[in-house]
Order: sequence, then C-alpha cells, then structure tokens
Amino acid sequence: MGNFYKIKQWLNGLSFKTGIIVAGVCVVCYAVSFAQMLLPISLEAKGVLWVIFFGLAKTCQYSALLILGKAGTKKLKSYFSKQ
Repeated sequence: MGNFYKIKQWLNGLSFKTGIIVAGVCVVCYAVSFAQMLLPISLEAKGVLWVIFFGLAKTCQYSALLILGKAGTKKLKSYFSKQ
C-alpha cells in the first residue's frame, strides 16, 4: 500500500498541462491498439500488440485522471477565491 500512495502523491503533484499531455498519449495508445489489427501479421502477434497498447492506454487514462483531478481542483479553488 505504501508504494501506491507514493505514486499517487507524485501524480497529484504534476501540472494540469502534464495531465493534458498524458491524456493525449492515452488517445494515441487506444488508436494504435485497434489500428494494429489492420497489419498483415499473425493473429497471435495482433493479440500481443493489442494487450500491450490497450494496457498502456488504460494506464495513461487513469494517470491522467489522477493528474487532472488534483490540478482541476486547484484551478477551481483559485478561480472562486478571486471572486
């Protein structure tokens, strides 16, 4: 549980811009995970590539949510404190 907490804290410390970049990488990984099905390679290789890129996409997705969640909360707090 300790390592998960450290990773979560590190992700929470990243900026909003970093969260947007990670979300963009997520979209690219999703696209590649399905686009590779069009390649003329064996079914086993397609399965392996799909697992790898889909897993990367999910990892990026949840990381982006952690990053954007914290940064988004900070942006809202600063916006309403100025009002």
